[in-house]
Amino acid sequence: MNHNARAIRAIALKDLGQVLRNKTVWLPMILLPLILQVIMPAVMTMLPTYIPSDDMDMDELVTMMATMPGELRSALEGLSDAQAWVMISSNYMFAPLFLIVPLMVSSIIAADGFVGERERRTMEALLYSPVSDQDLFLAKLLAAWAPAVVISWGAFLVNALVVNLTGYRIMGRVFFPQPMWWGMLLWLGPGLSLTSLGATVLISAKAKTFMQAQQMSGMLVLPVVLLMIGQVSGLLFISSAVVWILGIPVWLLGLWLVWIGSHSFKRDELIGRV
Repeated sequence: MNHNARAIRAIALKDLGQVLRNKTVWLPMILLPLILQVIMPAVMTMLPTYIPSDDMDMDELVTMMATMPGELRSALEGLSDAQAWVMISSNYMFAPLFLIVPLMVSSIIAADGFVGERERRTMEALLYSPVSDQDLFLAKLLAAWAPAVVISWGAFLVNALVVNLTGYRIMGRVFFPQPMWWGMLLWLGPGLSLTSLGATVLISAKAKTFMQAQQMSGMLVLPVVLLMIGQVSGLLFISSAVVWILGIPVWLLGLWLVWIGSHSFKRDELIGRV
């Protein structure tokens, strides 16, 4: 099926404009990366600077090192306790927090995709526009996926700058990012965002209010939270290989959800609810 690229781009740009004018939508997209990718990593990285190593509980750190993958153990060779803490906390322990950013940003924008149109009373004009159902669905998808990826990449750059600056006094060198992060940034993160979108756009199309759609979409972050708990507790460590392998089913699921959504989305059903 041929797609109307101009119509898809026009609808996507219109949605982005609406996002920028809606504080309820764009404010969480600023606060979330700020907290998860700037404040929390900076606090954890600076912790050994203000708390002497003798006062820090390093027993758990020693226990965790026994279960770490070889990639991480090699990165910790020759480091002091304080340096090991900085390396683990900044590069590995809270790495799943990064995945929450593309997940939540994409779901916030997508949740506003159709519900926002209904609340702004622009849904009817959009549904009767001369564009196919699939193109309308893809436009809503693009309007959320592209900003989510860009914002997550921007948050990563700020995170790298903040972590290296705050940890330089202890490490004496640039230590972030480790190789695992490139798979998170370029492969797993965008894939999770797509998977989130495939589900969220379908939820948004059926939800009655933006808050309802956002709350339903928020459940999608639970697997990442569980991953973070496993990482922090030492039960699981994400290596480069795990990131690239995990990204395969994530991308397949995301593409499948998008395919299902683009073929099951019918504007007639929405017209009846306007």
